[in-house]
Amino acid sequence: MKPSTAGWVFAAPALTVIGLFFGLPVLAALALSLTDFDIYALAHIDNLRFVAFDNYINLLNNPLFWRALGNTMYFVVVGVPLSIGVSLGAALLLHSKLGYFKPFFRTAFFAPVVTTVVAVAVIWRYLFHTRYGLVNWALSWVGIDPIDWLGDPHWAMPSIILFAVWKNFGYNMIIFLAGLQAIPEDLYEAARIDGASHGRQFRYITLPILGPVLLMVSILTLAGYFQLFAEPYVITQGGPLQSTVSVLYLMYEEGFKWWNLGNASAVAFLLFVLMTVATSGLMWIARRKGVE
Repeated sequence: MKPSTAGWVFAAPALTVIGLFFGLPVLAALALSLTDFDIYALAHIDNLRFVAFDNYINLLNNPLFWRALGNTMYFVVVGVPLSIGVSLGAALLLHSKLGYFKPFFRTAFFAPVVTTVVAVAVIWRYLFHTRYGLVNWALSWVGIDPIDWLGDPHWAMPSIILFAVWKNFGYNMIIFLAGLQAIPEDLYEAARIDGASHGRQFRYITLPILGPVLLMVSILTLAGYFQLFAEPYVITQGGPLQSTVSVLYLMYEEGFKWWNLGNASAVAFLLFVLMTVATSGLMWIARRKGVE
């Protein structure tokens, strides 16, 4: 057997799984997005009609779609850097030689990742309650009036961003911690002998070596944050005044609330294209900066 043939044989199971659970759903979503597939088509296939790009045109003329896209971009632009920064900071603290009880804090920081989103989201709803929440109770001790965190359009999305960062930063922290432990200590020792400060060591040693890890974490976090759904669904139900409606939440409502599966598929495919463009752009920037 030729080496190239052997490679394809070994890769065949993985490629089959990717094709079945990724390739086919994407093609199915594209096909459905070109039809008016709804509850009537579910009742009888003869009610299905080919509408070409009408679903996409209607979406682009729908103010709610642009509102959902803006909310999603706000969540991504603010949440992704914040999540990566908190994750890297926690990893640096756990990697520091001055830290104590590291196994305990590693477990504590990672615990929210493996906790059910719905369960912790319900708890956070009570934490941000206007009258009885612990957050406003703590603010009252410093003389700040109660804030309607989940009922004010200006505060609802920042509250969800804080929740998402707390829920997910532990996963990236573990990846960063593994990357930090792989950096040779000799480099830091040589830098200290040359008189480099901790800031310069971080800038010229830690960050360049962590470049590939940082790229991978950025792509994973970006892809995850574009798929915002569970948090607004449980905490705010898309409100107030549609300030937390995300693209994925809009897709859910179109598909499973109004049964406009053709429109929902168009939303899903547009989100797929947006995620592909964003991650490809991130990889292009990384290559320009020499990160492989």
